[in-house]
This record gives sequence, C-alpha cells and structure tokens, in this order.
Amino acid sequence: MPELSQETERRGALLPFGPAEVTGPSMVPTLHHGDRLLVQWGARVGPGDVVVLRHPFQQDLLVVKRATERREGGWWVLGDNAYAGGDSTDYGVVPDELVLGKVRFRYRPRRPDQRSLFAAVRWVLSAARPVLCDRSASRRLRAR
Repeated sequence: MPELSQETERRGALLPFGPAEVTGPSMVPTLHHGDRLLVQWGARVGPGDVVVLRHPFQQDLLVVKRATERREGGWWVLGDNAYAGGDSTDYGVVPDELVLGKVRFRYRPRRPDQRSLFAAVRWVLSAARPVLCDRSASRRLRAR
C-alpha cells in the first residue's frame, strides 16, 4: 500500500500544502511507486478524491487511497489497483479524523534509463499533472 514518511506528517501540521512520496502499488495506474505528491492538508474531501490518511490499525503509517463514498462513521476508501489490497475492504470505514488531506498534484521523477530523446520527451509530457477527482472511478470501485 502506498505509505508516506513521518516527516511528511510533521510538515503537514505546519503548512497547508506539502510534499509526499508514494511507495507501493495499490494506487496504480493513478499513482506509481516513487511518485511525488503535493498534498493539501486539511482539505475538504469528496467522493472520488485521492486522499492521505492514517492507517486505522497502524496509525503511525500514512497511506494514499481514493475516497469512494461517505458512510456512517467516515469514508470508504479503496486503492485503484484491485489486486493490491490494503483498503476499506480490509479495515472498514475510515473515521474523518484519520483523513489528513487531499492529493492535488503528482510528479514522476525521471528514471535513469530514460536516455533517448523519445524517452525524455515522453517523460516531459507525462511527468507532472494534477490528480483530479474521478467520480466515474468512485462508482466503478464501489461496485467491487
């Protein structure tokens, strides 16, 4: 599951926006291992938003998931990768106080093997983009 460092959390308490780094495959294809994120701490969350939250059973672990729907007691969150697990299907509804912020922007660092001109151009065109609310994904994921 994508996890974030404790340093990310400390910075989030001081500023409304802060960086984070993704580890793990649970948000593929939206986010990949090594992606850098710009998180808006304390932002209002809606269905379809990609959010940063505390893991309900391991609260020192921060994870990235998609908030799919509001339920009694909090948010139902799912990873975009159905095979990775580690979401509300495992731990249930996430209370509001554990949802820390909304992901606004994603940046993919350049890999060392991207040396050709074609690879460099492809990277430039896809490296940085906003992470938007995907309501169609919300409905699709809820059907699982």
